[in-house]
Amino acid sequence: MTQSAALAGAFDELADSYDHRHHEEIARTLIAWVAPGAGDQVADVACGAGAVALQLARSRPETAHPVLAVDVSPGMVEVGRARAAGLVPDAAIDWRVADAVPLPVADRSLDVVLCASSLHFLGRRAPADWRRALRPGGRVGFTLPLATHFRPSERFSGQVARDVPLPRTAQEASVWAAECGFTEAESRVLVLGTRRVVVTSAREPGGR
Repeated sequence: MTQSAALAGAFDELADSYDHRHHEEIARTLIAWVAPGAGDQVADVACGAGAVALQLARSRPETAHPVLAVDVSPGMVEVGRARAAGLVPDAAIDWRVADAVPLPVADRSLDVVLCASSLHFLGRRAPADWRRALRPGGRVGFTLPLATHFRPSERFSGQVARDVPLPRTAQEASVWAAECGFTEAESRVLVLGTRRVVVTSAREPGGR
């Protein structure tokens, strides 16, 4: 079984009992940290039940580009679609069941890439692909669990990417973003009950 298939199966099983409140709080913080513009082309990478895509779509004008929401789990995308129904116009979110890496977009076609609670499963190939997809000067925002508070279940512990170092501090996350080729990296620690998440924003070099 491929890693994508294993992740899809694991998240399909979680789709009906997903912790929406936790992920919505992460989404709010991530969106505020990156602050996408109303006219930006935005992708929600490994979107899960669409916490980022849904919150962003609700805050944008109807003339805005659809938010691209991509996840390998059909169950998660189905839940996301159901949650979005009646809250945003159907065209506000472009739901896709697909591998998050590579993103199903043309080179240099996005202004913002957002990835909440998923990068530690995708691996370092994900930020490399984001750089392909982003326009010069485009922005990226991602979260990672704080290493000191990360306790994955047995089902998911084997899926954690070995080439993404979980940060122990916000500074470590910013340094890693710079190592991946991004500039202007800024990070903060978000406290959510007993859990800790590092939220990072950075920029693709070039443009303005």
